[in-house]
Amino acid sequence: MVLRSFLTLLLLCVFFVSSAQKYSKIGKHDFNFDWKFKLLERSGTPVKIEDTDWKNINLPHDWSVGFSFDPKGEGATGYLPGGIGIYKKDFLLNIDDSKTTYVLFDGVYNNSKVYLNDQLLGIHPYGYSPFYFDITKRLRDNGELNTIKVEVDHSRFVDSRWYTGSGIYRNVKLIHKNNLHIPVWGVFVTTPEISKDIAKTHIKTTIKNNNTSEQDFDLQIKIYDDENTSVSEYSKKYKVKASQKIDVESILNIPKPFLWSITSPRMYTAIITIAQEGKLIDKNDVRFGVRSIKFDADKGFFLNDISTAIKGVCLHHDAGLVGAAVPKDVWIRRLQKLKDAGCNAIRIAHNPGSQEFLDLCDEMGFLVQDEFFDEWDNPKDKRLNTNEKSVDDVTRGYTQHFQKWAERDLKNTMLAHRNHPSIFQWSIGNEIEWTYPRNADATGFFNNMNWNGNYFWEEPPHTIDQIKEKLETLPKGKYDIGETAKKLAKWTREMDTTRYITANCILPSASHLSGYADALDVIGYSYRRILYDYGHKNYPEKPIMGTENLVQWHEWKAVEERPFISGTFLWTGIDYMGESNDQWPRKATPSGMLDVAGFEKPSYHMMKTLWNEEPHIYATTQTLDKSIYIEEKNTGLAVEKVKDAWKKALWVWHDVNDHWNYEEKDKVVVEVYSNCNEIELCLNGESLGIKRLKDFEDRIYKWIVPYTKGELKIVGLNNGEVEEIRTIHTSGKAERIKITTDKIKLKADGYNTAHVVAQLVDKHGIPVTTSDEEVIFTVEGEAKILGVDNGWASNVQDYQSNKIVTHKGRCLLLLQSKTKKADVTIKATSKNLTGNTIRITIE
Repeated sequence: MVLRSFLTLLLLCVFFVSSAQKYSKIGKHDFNFDWKFKLLERSGTPVKIEDTDWKNINLPHDWSVGFSFDPKGEGATGYLPGGIGIYKKDFLLNIDDSKTTYVLFDGVYNNSKVYLNDQLLGIHPYGYSPFYFDITKRLRDNGELNTIKVEVDHSRFVDSRWYTGSGIYRNVKLIHKNNLHIPVWGVFVTTPEISKDIAKTHIKTTIKNNNTSEQDFDLQIKIYDDENTSVSEYSKKYKVKASQKIDVESILNIPKPFLWSITSPRMYTAIITIAQEGKLIDKNDVRFGVRSIKFDADKGFFLNDISTAIKGVCLHHDAGLVGAAVPKDVWIRRLQKLKDAGCNAIRIAHNPGSQEFLDLCDEMGFLVQDEFFDEWDNPKDKRLNTNEKSVDDVTRGYTQHFQKWAERDLKNTMLAHRNHPSIFQWSIGNEIEWTYPRNADATGFFNNMNWNGNYFWEEPPHTIDQIKEKLETLPKGKYDIGETAKKLAKWTREMDTTRYITANCILPSASHLSGYADALDVIGYSYRRILYDYGHKNYPEKPIMGTENLVQWHEWKAVEERPFISGTFLWTGIDYMGESNDQWPRKATPSGMLDVAGFEKPSYHMMKTLWNEEPHIYATTQTLDKSIYIEEKNTGLAVEKVKDAWKKALWVWHDVNDHWNYEEKDKVVVEVYSNCNEIELCLNGESLGIKRLKDFEDRIYKWIVPYTKGELKIVGLNNGEVEEIRTIHTSGKAERIKITTDKIKLKADGYNTAHVVAQLVDKHGIPVTTSDEEVIFTVEGEAKILGVDNGWASNVQDYQSNKIVTHKGRCLLLLQSKTKKADVTIKATSKNLTGNTIRITIE
């Protein structure tokens, strides 16, 4: 028995030592696999003893999304619980006195404590900033197991105004290096001078020496283009004293540089190595882009000296059924849909994003506003989206840590993210003003504000002089918004002066006068397009843009008409969980262009017609009585029930359908969203006339059509030439389930993910969107079911299941590969229907 145990331990040692040696040269080790997790408390309720066994999991992991939605829970965070959980991982590592080892966390939500071998490494309250520990001195001798443990306390489960998730929801890395090395986040690449002939590339490299003696070394830098061709080199000898670190600044010239842009996001790689006597000691690969950015207060934004309208959306960090632990392939699908709509920029609201997300933005060509905080000195009411109305323990958020941790969290985020060419703005805060009563009171708005009316469409009731006077005379609180903004901006500029500092200002009329806007390079207006002209007239030296606006044509129209407005970020690109206080069963906010399952919504197609030159057509229908229109007596045309209501449309698109199924002779309004100059509508081959886009100020083509079953055909014309055709057919009774997948092959890496969509269809294969069925997915083979969803904001069925009732006749299954090669078969059935079978190969 003793011999068997010894041999088992020996085999384990061989396996883990080999793994460590395999990754030591590049300094990284995939540390996401083979963790254990135990939940101790679920939102204030201790977990039953039988549920406290350790569960085997891989990271990233969000424990909250695995529970059922609870009507007794909190809508602010999506009716899902928080709690207290523990993660642990045992590992062996081949170490010696010449090595340094780090553990790096990209995000843990939240209030985490990290232990190695029962010794506290440190704590980290903020759930969104990356952090790491040097674990070298806490490692056990070779052959002895090390245990890393992470305690996560998300018992304050309403600490945000949206769904946060719980746990180690982003990647973790073990980084094993020589004592003489480039530490975590130790390289900063900038391109201060760019011309057609040369890009002057500045590389700042930190070298750390954890040895007990001074070290001589050779620093070599090689820059490669995206075809792996060397384009520039640098080499020089240096020395660093014992237990010290130095910063080395190197200049390399890239000849005839290609530029990173939203249409051609090409990148370079800098390979930085440390060598001693010809032996490689350390190696870091850093991807970067060559590009220039400029905001002009009169002319807008320029990327690589080309005037570029920012066609942006705001995104939260969750992705429906996977919660906050979002596989890369899920982001790829969602981002590609946004890209196809013409979106070119992402505002990460309201917190720093993950490395993986930023990598995708680099590669896919999105500009990124990376936002640091949603709260500063004073808390927000998480349930009511305003200053705090009530104080209770479960809503305590980042404010309680801000004074001590803000600088560290801000700077760690910047150190980790600063080489991403996609990032063009650092945002120091979101809608902070309402938490400082003096600033809110000075405008005269927040005492009589109506979120459905005057705030959006009226200028402040107080004049500039009145606002100044009130800011001078109203009593100050413990903290001043202007002083805090200047402090945050100072920290940001200490780290990076190559990007613009901004913030999303919900009361810009006060922010321009309180010192807040003085700290910013670009001031962002939150739902205040009514103030664009006001801001430009009164503060002409300050670049202005929309940083949170409605997904409506009138918002983009306001940008198009003003060259001094750089663009906008619409709220939101994708529906997100939470911000649903007392709105059960609505557990998500339905303001997005895509729903929580990533399915396209009508607003998606409207923005696609505005943001693209390529012809696009999308048609919706609704009975006249349920529509937002009436039939004009003299003309028979569809006109708004409330004249010019489109100019004040808010977050959620009006109620329309994507089918042609009504009662015979019903009067049905057919809406067409298109960028074609003309549209011809045909019903069963008979033309109902050609209409022109210029005749519709709201950019929605409209017909009132007496319903007859059959085919609607929408023909898009430009200068008399057919550009695009779309058809909608009356569907019959659902006869079967059709399933499709976006991938037929997956890598056996434990990460690769496939989206399987099930759609009810009639006997002719026409999608049925007017009835729903419970669909049961059967998966045979080595694949993990991540869960199911139907995209509806009020769907409160369990995510982690293999069955779901469809919405609009469709639903989504997410499958993830395991680490074995396999053939996987997927079927979908219901009580009344059968479906096709698809196969995915995991290789």
